[in-house]
Amino acid sequence: MKRLGWYWSRARAMSAPEVAWRVGRLVSETAAPVLRPAQRDADWEVTFAGFRDAIGRPVLLDRARAADLARRFPAEAAAVVAAADECRAGRFAFFGQEPVDVGPGPIDWLLDPRTGFRWPAVPAKRLDHRTAAADPKWIWELNRLQHLPWLAQAWLFTGDRAYADAALDQLDGWLEQNPVGNGIAWRGAFEVGVRALSVTIALQGLRDAPSLTRERYARVVAMLSECAPLLWRQRSRFSSANNHLVGEMAGLAAIAILHPEIPGARRWEARALAVLAREAERQILPDGAGAEQSTVYQLFCSDLFLVPAALLRLRGDRVPEPVLDGLRRGARYLRALLGDGDPLPRYGDDDGGIALRLLPDQVPDVHRHLAAVSAVRGEAPADLAAAWLGGPPERGATSPAPAARELYAPDGGLVVMRRDDRRITVDVGPLGYLSIAAHGHADALSVTVTAGGRDLVGDPGTGSYYAEPGWRRAFRGTRAHATVAVDDEDQSVPGGPFLWVRHANTTVRSVDLEHGIVEAEHDGYTRLAEPVTHRRYVVAPRGQNSLLVVDLLTGEGEHRIRTAWPLHPELDVRTADGTHFVTRDGRPVMQIATSVGEPWSARGDEETRLGWWSPRFEAWEPSWLVGTVLEAARLPVVAATVLTVSEHAAPVVEGLSIDGTDVIEVSWTEREGDAQVPRSVTLDPRSPGAVTVRTPVTG
Repeated sequence: MKRLGWYWSRARAMSAPEVAWRVGRLVSETAAPVLRPAQRDADWEVTFAGFRDAIGRPVLLDRARAADLARRFPAEAAAVVAAADECRAGRFAFFGQEPVDVGPGPIDWLLDPRTGFRWPAVPAKRLDHRTAAADPKWIWELNRLQHLPWLAQAWLFTGDRAYADAALDQLDGWLEQNPVGNGIAWRGAFEVGVRALSVTIALQGLRDAPSLTRERYARVVAMLSECAPLLWRQRSRFSSANNHLVGEMAGLAAIAILHPEIPGARRWEARALAVLAREAERQILPDGAGAEQSTVYQLFCSDLFLVPAALLRLRGDRVPEPVLDGLRRGARYLRALLGDGDPLPRYGDDDGGIALRLLPDQVPDVHRHLAAVSAVRGEAPADLAAAWLGGPPERGATSPAPAARELYAPDGGLVVMRRDDRRITVDVGPLGYLSIAAHGHADALSVTVTAGGRDLVGDPGTGSYYAEPGWRRAFRGTRAHATVAVDDEDQSVPGGPFLWVRHANTTVRSVDLEHGIVEAEHDGYTRLAEPVTHRRYVVAPRGQNSLLVVDLLTGEGEHRIRTAWPLHPELDVRTADGTHFVTRDGRPVMQIATSVGEPWSARGDEETRLGWWSPRFEAWEPSWLVGTVLEAARLPVVAATVLTVSEHAAPVVEGLSIDGTDVIEVSWTEREGDAQVPRSVTLDPRSPGAVTVRTPVTG
């Protein structure tokens, strides 16, 4: 029944044309025979010679450049060789987790080494990864073959043919166990596309290896030639056309660009690049934010655009302007988020996915991405991966303009304010991308705070996908985020692990970066039997150490109103007299003072799954989640919170009070040195942006 419920919810998220398309595709796939490797009349001797000599194709991994790059980036080259040694020994690490050992002998590509579950060797269309006994994420990661470029680079750096032999032996074994269209590795065109990036680029780096015979080359290229029509025919469309479509088309473009000898290569390249150009305009928004409402997925998606762009540039061709412009504006946006040393703010899902692993990083790195974008734009490379992708720098290439210190991204819906060494972000954007919003979290109007380049209040992360459904629900739910939950319900209604059936819609009423004022509201709780609208004001005046957050909840009836502030795991909390005193290593770093309600906190609660922080995919640790709760509160309700970055152990904010609901007056006294300074903010909810901050006169 649960499975039927998911299908019903998923169908409701589709338009009529999408339903018709999916039915037609299902019928055609049911009637079609199992895919077989392509039968081609090819002169393999001629095409193999053209491949070895890199005729008519760009060169990314190249022996002629390897010695120079190893000399310029010795530590990174050594790290790649060390990673290749691990893979030769059968040890693989994914998602920043401890390595798993698959043994030094032939690899069983269907076996999940973590759980011991072996995926059936049956046609992929017969596998339902959503209801299987194991999480497909791990076996997919192994079968993306993203370690092959490490082995190819190690061969180029060292000249030791053992690396090339290992890469080709493993590829032989993979092809034997995974004929086209069979097994979990072929479940979904997205996996095919991402894998194609690694296979095509690694194979190019192995082209002068003695163990790359004509027969081996023919077998791999026959598989790639079958991937091309599969990627086009099974590409993600309609409500599924998110980063999956980009990955599929990036893989198709790489196949066509690096293997012009396959049938229809020019046609596949033209089709793939046309879709990528269109999707760059859709999935990298005009303000540079990622459409999926996830900063890490923005990195992943942008890297998928980056690989075909790099190949075109290395071939001497012009990169489609929409792709190049999308990479530029995305990089500009990311630089603004980072500032002068802040961490990348986390919003939405983060599964640790990387498009192409030229370096042995286990998790995405925003600085690597920015370096690669700059290199593909013609600038001097900052690391080994950027050097491979960018090729020789261009004369006259200009560095990007300095990043803006503050930002309002109206399309992505993120506000960034900076006060001294503090960064404050406010999420005023949509839930996610397209009707399913697959990678969005129910975190409308959430706030994050960093100080000195370290997280104080942040996003708790992703937790799990398929393996732990309960943790999946908890980590993307409203109660885990720095916003307000009404009746402990999520703002948006989930219909599955990658599906939201009702979206909370956010309306921005005012953003004033100069005066540090944000005002926005969402309608997620208007679906309740007694509807509620949540409006949030964030006030951060310049020259003032405190951050005021006012939550106004209007509507009907009585409700439980819960505010929450998720704290980084390195922080500890003591609560007294309505204030949460936050410390790091025993030293005060912040105070969170509240006006109404009972203080509450959770840390590592197994029952509610509150008070946890996920630093990486499939990992979580206890962390403090603090706030206030009002039980059976009759609306309207006004709750004020003052967050102060402070090294004082004694209360910094005292006498926090609220007066009125038509016009709201918030006042308190704040300690500055030895003085107690009165603060007052007046809000008029009837007019957008009607916020008055009264600054005391000194002198």
